[in-house]
Amino acid sequence: MNIIKNERYRQNYHIIPPQGWMNDPNGLCFFKGYYHVFFQYHPYSAEWGPMHWGHVRSLDLVQWEECPIALTPGDPEDKDGCFSGSAVVKGNKMYLIYTGHHYVEGTNQQKFWQNQNIAVSEDGIHFQKYDGNPVIAKSPDDNSDDFRDPKVWYENEAWYMVLGSQANNKQGRVLLYRSENLFNWKYMGVLAVADPELNEGYMWECPDYFELNGKKILLLSPQGIAAEHGMFKNNHQTGYFILDSNGEKSNKSVFHELDSGHDFYATQTFMTEDGRRVMFAWMDMWETEMPEQSDGWAGTMTIPRELKMHEDKLYTYPIAELKNLRSELLFSQNKIIKELSIDSSSHSLEINAVFEWSKIKTNIYFNMNDRNKNRIISIEFNPLKEKAYLWRKGKDEEREAPFSLKQQLELKIYIDSSSIEIFINNGESSFSERFYAEGELNFVFKSEILIKQQVNVYCLNANR
Repeated sequence: MNIIKNERYRQNYHIIPPQGWMNDPNGLCFFKGYYHVFFQYHPYSAEWGPMHWGHVRSLDLVQWEECPIALTPGDPEDKDGCFSGSAVVKGNKMYLIYTGHHYVEGTNQQKFWQNQNIAVSEDGIHFQKYDGNPVIAKSPDDNSDDFRDPKVWYENEAWYMVLGSQANNKQGRVLLYRSENLFNWKYMGVLAVADPELNEGYMWECPDYFELNGKKILLLSPQGIAAEHGMFKNNHQTGYFILDSNGEKSNKSVFHELDSGHDFYATQTFMTEDGRRVMFAWMDMWETEMPEQSDGWAGTMTIPRELKMHEDKLYTYPIAELKNLRSELLFSQNKIIKELSIDSSSHSLEINAVFEWSKIKTNIYFNMNDRNKNRIISIEFNPLKEKAYLWRKGKDEEREAPFSLKQQLELKIYIDSSSIEIFINNGESSFSERFYAEGELNFVFKSEILIKQQVNVYCLNANR
């Protein structure tokens, strides 16, 4: 196993690998009193490698307990990797449905093929791969070799699966399967496909299909969407389509980006016991620098976020349980001022800020600075353009997100050792960002004229 050489960037309350590499969240479910989160994991180095399934569980979605590795590659059905997938509960057992990855011999890992498999557990900790794997041996004839990331759910007395894929014409698409028993699957056709006339991507990964407030949502991570109008600037994107009432592939909305930050990919959702749709994402991005790799690890999850539908827009907002992390009120102020500066030796913080816009709609600015007051991240909230403009130190600095102009600008911000997540107007828009700075942090809120600023800052407990 790999070892941790330095703790400087290790997250305090986010899910991170015990060591080694982490990417996509997998297998979100509730089973025998615990919430379970699995993840793509390479324990032997801080680089991507043959994928295992790491595993944590929690009683409350806040405090996480490390569990043994759930899936290890190397069997005939998953010789070169246990790729992403999902989990369901049937009877008194948990079933993991995942993609087996296989390199074609003699191609120097340039060619591959993929299948779909099942592993079963009675205790949610120890898993046995199904003797009849694979349950789906190959992709449809008109598909490329990209055929992965099964998300399974139960509806109308049957099991359904969506799979991320690519058609032979290099257009991303999502495939739909149906089963009576989880083990025998029938191909139902294409649920949705990228329009070749639009900017919708050449490969669709990590699909998730669910209904929220009467809207059918297809959440996914397309590859190959070109940047346009200040959006889609990451190497790969994550967002959603709203499908028509009967889910026909020919009738879908435009693609909506779900988070506007540099570090957000491969979402997965599940239903909590009280009926909320909760989501995790990998808070990193392919082909970007990850300084923690030199310390023996790489990757982190976002905080868990509840999804809500407001008209035709999907909002994401921190789950209410995160309030249980609060240990003390570090700072509180409610004044009419132009500028506010806060210093903190802690990197585990929750900031709640409300700004009252007067008749003159002034720009509002947020800066996070290092101990030398050098800017790490800044955001300009422009009420006339109804846009938030983010800048982050490093390469490819700028991102932007829309927001609706109201009487107030409301911000909820979560900071950990090497991440910041900013939620605008109750989750209408958000930015998810990694950053790397040691020592004290400085936060500045500023406006161009005097306005009422209400700011509360909480220190948060570590969960590891």
